[in-house]
Amino acid sequence: MTSETQERRPLFKPVRGVTLAGLIGALAFACGVALTATSGWLIVRASERPVVLTLLTAIVAVRAFGIGRPVFRYVERLVSHNAALADLTDRRTAAYRQLVPLTPARLGTKRRADLLSGVVRDLDDEVDIQVRVVVPLITTVGAALVAVVTTFVVHPPAGFVVLGSVVAAALVGWIDLALERRGQAASLAARGQVDRVAHLVASGANELGAIRATDEPMTWLAYAQKNVEKAAFAQSRGRAVGVALALAVTGVATLAMAWVLDGEVEAGTINGPFAALLLLTPLALGDVVGLIPDAVGSLARSSAARDRLEALLTQEPAVRDSGSEAAPDETVPHLRVRDLTASWTGEKTDLGPVTLDVAPGEHIAVTGPNGCGKSTLLAVLARHLDPTGGTYAWGERDVRDLPLDAVRDGIAFVDDDPHLFAGSLRANLLLARPDADDTDVLRALERAGLGPWLAELGEGLDTHLGEYLVSAGRSGAESVATATERSISGGERARLGIARALLSERPVILLDEPVAHLDGPTADAVVRDLLTASTGRTVVMVSHHPIAFDALDRVIDLPAVTS
Repeated sequence: MTSETQERRPLFKPVRGVTLAGLIGALAFACGVALTATSGWLIVRASERPVVLTLLTAIVAVRAFGIGRPVFRYVERLVSHNAALADLTDRRTAAYRQLVPLTPARLGTKRRADLLSGVVRDLDDEVDIQVRVVVPLITTVGAALVAVVTTFVVHPPAGFVVLGSVVAAALVGWIDLALERRGQAASLAARGQVDRVAHLVASGANELGAIRATDEPMTWLAYAQKNVEKAAFAQSRGRAVGVALALAVTGVATLAMAWVLDGEVEAGTINGPFAALLLLTPLALGDVVGLIPDAVGSLARSSAARDRLEALLTQEPAVRDSGSEAAPDETVPHLRVRDLTASWTGEKTDLGPVTLDVAPGEHIAVTGPNGCGKSTLLAVLARHLDPTGGTYAWGERDVRDLPLDAVRDGIAFVDDDPHLFAGSLRANLLLARPDADDTDVLRALERAGLGPWLAELGEGLDTHLGEYLVSAGRSGAESVATATERSISGGERARLGIARALLSERPVILLDEPVAHLDGPTADAVVRDLLTASTGRTVVMVSHHPIAFDALDRVIDLPAVTS
């Protein structure tokens, strides 16, 4: 799903099952109102010591309402949460599909913490509207409608009091929503600041500790947290006003009902038990009115989260898919670039013009001064960025006339910081080719120069990877309870990225500073192992330093960009 085909769904549109949950919730609250009112009638009538048989109907009703309220409430929670979680699953999958065309050109300027906040927390907040807003709204309207109609039928003056309290509650909700929205932007900005600083401190903890520079980042984090507290306090004022006004509405409605009934009880128009039933109705509706502050707070939060999420996901992709079904003709393509220019933002030229021919199976390096567009060239070759001028041909055809996925499926991309997922060594490599067996995985590790390293792992391909390498020791047939843990070196990480590329068996391998963080001898060994294992494949490597250049077919010195 691209941003062009994305259809904006109304904010209040219930997903499947939510309307049913709201109606069930309305039954639960209607039972609560009826329980309170009927109990009041029963207590007052029992004080008159009538024949007990005359109380049986009310007794049965109290029991029925008392049982019905928690049962309906449980079913409502079950149905609503099941519907919301199913919706979250679908929405998260759709969000990730929308992110793929935006990577990396439209997301390169976004901090990782901002992305995580957008696609995780903001999406959660937006989907929360189903459970925290739509269901309470249907519940409140349903229960209030039952109460208003019933009181109008039973005693019209009391019906007007109940109707007035419902209208006043709606006005309280509108005021509360305005107050909540005022503080929502500040709250989201403060939360994003905490996410960014926390990610900076956590990701660079080892480096900061090594140079004893932890005090300043902790000061940043404390400052960001204070901003969150200030924003939360500002929001809490709005919530407090809403809760206080909701309680005031309930109290005023109860007093108004007492004033209306007082004269009629004295005149004998209605009896005491009946007056107790009507008097407790607005008080019982207080539970329904009490849903409003939480609901409007969730609405303000969901609305702001939705705006942020749409700003992220509805960007114009940097790459256009031709929609063609014709696959590339060549297995190992001849890459031809003619007078190529490219731009990440459209505001300035970041590459070119560049003319380059890469023959099938050729190994070349691209070097040049900072800012000359080396990484931009790789992005164009990898179909992460469309050219703004010139041509880029895959074999005999322009890449923009080929299916986007077909071209990307022929390219393995390795950057300077390969990501290792929290999982087994096997699972990390199978991302490159899910149908590979253990023999293929072991061969890729050997070709990437990781054979001796693998032999030292007690768990082999089952060794857990992530930020650290975790290997459980074994003694005989029984597992030892303890596990060894150590960080993965830069060379090991680089080789694992290369092993993925080799396992993928894709004909073109693009490398963006793959050994930038390694010492000279280690970097040289890693690149030579890669080139040896990539015979028959096209390799284009960007590097600032002359690492193993003698083992390459050509070295291209990219000129500075001319605007």
